[in-house]
Amino acid sequence: MKAKDLDKLLSYLEEKKKLIEETLEKYFPKPEALSERVISAAKYSLFSGGKRIRPILCLLGYELFQEDSERVLLFACGIECLHTYSLIHDDLPAMDDDDFRRGKPSCHKAFDEGTAILAGDGLQALAFYFFSHKELVKTVNSKRLLKAINLIADAVSFNGMVGGQMGDLLMEGKKGDKKVLKWIHERKTGRLFTASLISGAILANAKRKDIKTLERVGRALGLAFQIVDDLLDLLGDEKKLGKPVKSDLKKKKLTYPALYGVKASQELARKEVEKAKSMLKSYGERAENLLLLSEFIYQRVN
Repeated sequence: MKAKDLDKLLSYLEEKKKLIEETLEKYFPKPEALSERVISAAKYSLFSGGKRIRPILCLLGYELFQEDSERVLLFACGIECLHTYSLIHDDLPAMDDDDFRRGKPSCHKAFDEGTAILAGDGLQALAFYFFSHKELVKTVNSKRLLKAINLIADAVSFNGMVGGQMGDLLMEGKKGDKKVLKWIHERKTGRLFTASLISGAILANAKRKDIKTLERVGRALGLAFQIVDDLLDLLGDEKKLGKPVKSDLKKKKLTYPALYGVKASQELARKEVEKAKSMLKSYGERAENLLLLSEFIYQRVN
């Protein structure tokens, strides 16, 4: 990626991240009485420095077909709440047992295990409060909004993220194959990645053929993102990542580098990104930021 393209993308990401965080701050519940600790724990994790890629994908999906994506900021914020809830629960001792996230103590270490579980539960519920917020209902067609909510709910449920995480846990220390690995990653990461992009397009009243195209784009980018995450755990800089590296190796997780090797994994990630980019080119200038983000996803580890 050329320096000027990277600067343009980073400027765009920073602008959208700022809008997302301002909206989250504005509508986030205020600590009160005995709920203060769990609300503080949820806010601690939600504002711990994430890149906001998934809510930005929602805005990018919207911007392919309509201007003024600020109209769906509340929906995008709901997606970020779901993502953060999943990270809090992933870090728990009963799951991946990680003590650090984004360079800070994980929620269960900064507070305690019970509080972390409840913080994740609260963020999951808060997501649907955002999805159905009266301010969003005022600006978005109700049928499209319901369709987008249904899509996101399915992406994080048993058919999606939760099922994928279960598969990830079950395969620790076991010998898997390429089919099983793809099944896990498509659900653990890919479904929400794809649904984030498609939900924005749905809210913008995209045509059915465009939704189908973006579904393929989302699957390709979601897979590339997870492969790169696997590679970063093996090759990344602990200080830059904000968490210990080689944790997948220690836990004997089924990952792309473990099954394919580093070079083949890099090539596969590149292939998926190129697949996504080729499908986006027909959208012309409207897809510029999404094309740049696609390339950025790959270059995080190269």
